[in-house]
Amino acid sequence: MFVASLADALPDLGKEVIEAMKGFSQSSKGMLQYVDHHDGILKGLRFDVTEHHHHHDHHHGGHHEHVDYQSICKTLQESSLKPSVIQHALNLFFLLAQAEAQVHGIEVDKVTFHEVGAWDSIMDFVVAAHFIDAAGIIDWTFSALPLGGGTIKTAHGILPIPAPATAILMQGMPVIDDGIQGERVTPTGATIIKYLLHISKKTDSSSLCISQTGNGFGSKKLPSISNVLRCLVFSSEDSAIQNDRIGVITFEIDDQTSEELAIGIESLRKHPGVIEVYQLPLFGKKGRVFTQLQILVKQESLSEVCEICFVETSTLGLRIAESSRKILKRSSVSLGESKTRIKLAERPGGEKSAKAEIDDIATISTGSSQRISNKLHLEEQALKKDE
Repeated sequence: MFVASLADALPDLGKEVIEAMKGFSQSSKGMLQYVDHHDGILKGLRFDVTEHHHHHDHHHGGHHEHVDYQSICKTLQESSLKPSVIQHALNLFFLLAQAEAQVHGIEVDKVTFHEVGAWDSIMDFVVAAHFIDAAGIIDWTFSALPLGGGTIKTAHGILPIPAPATAILMQGMPVIDDGIQGERVTPTGATIIKYLLHISKKTDSSSLCISQTGNGFGSKKLPSISNVLRCLVFSSEDSAIQNDRIGVITFEIDDQTSEELAIGIESLRKHPGVIEVYQLPLFGKKGRVFTQLQILVKQESLSEVCEICFVETSTLGLRIAESSRKILKRSSVSLGESKTRIKLAERPGGEKSAKAEIDDIATISTGSSQRISNKLHLEEQALKKDE
């Protein structure tokens, strides 16, 4: 239900995850798909895992319900999945194994999953891990969980609901008894929630807006209520400010002529991954003067630009830091027959600011540059009116 609700809210991400899972699910002889679902009240998606039984029964002598925790870990570690996805999946299985171990009074490594050992529950965790990885570091919140009631038949006989491992995982989470019986939160569901609360990063934004919604259906029918998990995706109001991470390379030079250095800096600036290069005079011991270079780089170009630093300058070492920055949403337009590029930035609170590229203005005769800046002024006024 978790996977289906996210795939319904973020369809592009949903498709990506199924793509990324292809290799893993084929090697495990399974098929993954989202199925459109309408329960007579609401519409949304169901996440479906079908397995080809004969492959499995043959291996496990018919008991493919029993899979021990250690062999799941081994399968995951040896898989070709993305390392960060494997880590999330291992963390999920560990939380569940920990709860099971506590219920049965055994060590975590001795845990054998019965109900969860089934192939589709393993896939639930691995696919959930993909979504968690893709979502990145965000704030996850949950409404109170339905308690459910009654009993459930398990490999260990008849047990009360919530099942013992589920109850342990739900410790510290708000619950609500809405009077509807049955298993309302599965061990898998409780594990995912516990994990997300653990890795959640609190947002400091006071005002949020809902950007997407999704419904994920379970396979069970409930009386008088949709068996649905609803996902709301929020984005912070101030979408004019975007978060971004960049690399910062710093080093000092004391043995290169300024002409040589200028050539080196020029070729660094030409690299598309370089955002800016700064040069500072530094005063070292014995009154020696160094040139310090500071280079702001897009994250994906970091190692390439480091290499250029070693080729183009005489430095013997680089200091590298990763820095987070906040930037305004920017766009650019070209104006007039001279095609002057204008940078537009959105400021928080809906203001827009415009600035002409100085290089472009420099190539125009004085008279027409005057006209352009007047035209700019008028366009800004028009922009403000539109707002």
